[in-house]
Amino acid sequence: MPYHGGSRGEDVARDYYETSDVDAFYAHVWGGEDIHNGIYTHAGEAVADASRRTVERVADKVADLLTPEAKVLDMGSGYGGPSRYLAATFGCPITALNISETQNRHHRAVNTERGLDDLIDVVTESFQDIPCENGRFDVVWSQEAFCHSPDRTRTLAEAVRVLKPGGALAFTDLMADEGISAQTLHPVVSRLRVDELATPNFYRSSLAGLGMSHVDFDDLSDQIGNHYERLIEETHHREQELRNVISPDYVDTLLNSLSLWVDAAHQGQLRWGIFHCRRP
Repeated sequence: MPYHGGSRGEDVARDYYETSDVDAFYAHVWGGEDIHNGIYTHAGEAVADASRRTVERVADKVADLLTPEAKVLDMGSGYGGPSRYLAATFGCPITALNISETQNRHHRAVNTERGLDDLIDVVTESFQDIPCENGRFDVVWSQEAFCHSPDRTRTLAEAVRVLKPGGALAFTDLMADEGISAQTLHPVVSRLRVDELATPNFYRSSLAGLGMSHVDFDDLSDQIGNHYERLIEETHHREQELRNVISPDYVDTLLNSLSLWVDAAHQGQLRWGIFHCRRP
């Protein structure tokens, strides 16, 4: 279910991603490109490779719409890995909407280095009020960003509002299993500075209520534990390096937090996967 925090919720999300320790963790351990869960094919696989596989899997769901003429919105675009993949692979123009200017500066710089800045427009705004007209985009895309929304009902409504008829919404998100209380997961999600997670049924019912058709969820929840175990392994492997760029207290807190995610995943308290649906 959604939680409500108004502009305060947006400020919390912005402050989280603009913290230097958080930024360094994502850059050094998570790869600084695709900042979301990975889909792993074998033990010890690189986090960046598994995370890129997720991007490819999501793209497969909307590949019929991804042409050079298609307009794509990436909601909560982070460091820009998915936006760059879509622009480079399909040649489609991307509007990359993200609340963190720290991440957006990095995003723009890498786009320029790779010759993609003409295809990707990085916009520093909240996805609670998307600064675009109705029916502008062929595809709306998001990966592990809606969990930071202060009002997920409004976020989904905005995503649908800017979709063209026949357009597709595809996203991944960290979720709670049905019936798991916010109190139970509070120690787990506190690192993200959110109060609670949505559930798959919340997204199913909300999308149906917004008139979306063919609402499908590819349940990949078994990958959550794999992903956070790999993050722990990488953090330990690079611990000395990290302590030079991240405060020692944050490294210790991070390792404890990641362990909580692994435990919650193995206890079946978390859900994750790919939602995809169409606007009639």
